[in-house]
Amino acid sequence: MRRIAIQGIEGSFHDIAAHQYFGDEDIELICCESFERVFEALHSDPTVIGMAAIENTIAGSLLHNYELLRDSGAAIVGEHKLRIKHSFMCLPDDDWADIREVHSHPVALMQCREFLDRHDTLKVVEASDTAGAARAVGQGQMHGHAAIGSARVADLYGLKVLEEGIETNKHNFTRFLVFANPSRANLLRDIRSTDKASIVFSLPHEEGSLSQVLSVLSFYKLNLTKIQSLPIIGREWEYMFYVDVQFTDYTRYSQGIDAIRPLTSGLKILGEYKHGTENI
Repeated sequence: MRRIAIQGIEGSFHDIAAHQYFGDEDIELICCESFERVFEALHSDPTVIGMAAIENTIAGSLLHNYELLRDSGAAIVGEHKLRIKHSFMCLPDDDWADIREVHSHPVALMQCREFLDRHDTLKVVEASDTAGAARAVGQGQMHGHAAIGSARVADLYGLKVLEEGIETNKHNFTRFLVFANPSRANLLRDIRSTDKASIVFSLPHEEGSLSQVLSVLSFYKLNLTKIQSLPIIGREWEYMFYVDVQFTDYTRYSQGIDAIRPLTSGLKILGEYKHGTENI
């Protein structure tokens, strides 16, 4: 049985993503309060696999998770893209007229902004986790309170769904990364199907330094699917660049990485894996 460390509890979107990614495999969830705890679980047990959100099509990148991933030394072995559907739920005895406030994770609340604007009499309360908010309402018998999250948590925590699909943008996807101890990476991926890589590097504070790197990647026919910059603390106006590339020829990809090494500083391959497809 695989042991998967996630941020959140049963019924969270991390839980849903983990079960979709591992399919029919038996998995045991290690539910963590924070993303830091996810990486600590990997550090304390090399057999544990981690899964963490890295990007949402509406909310953007989870910048801190990039830093945690780089500092952890873990290797990315896969990715999963999950369609995020939000529901508005409450205790079975409550109805619309009873609801005074709604609880959820701040990102989920942001993704449902138009719905909340239409119900502007509701007090909006931020929580650390969508599933945790639903559990609090259900187990605490919090009449007059509602939660926003996956409809799956309604069944888990004894709630009823008043409205489904309340997210503003119906093309709301979150991308999750799957990562593990580097010594176990090849046990968790098929290197023959590898077609994507995540790398990180810094650049000298010189004109044209980034464009040089991008030109080389283009020459080797590497498709740049994401670039994210983060400031380097203590070094003014210098940045770490996190880059995702897709490729069809592993040899050309390797040649491209070798070609940009002299142009960069501290280049590190965070992982090589098969790109994930969007799961509805």
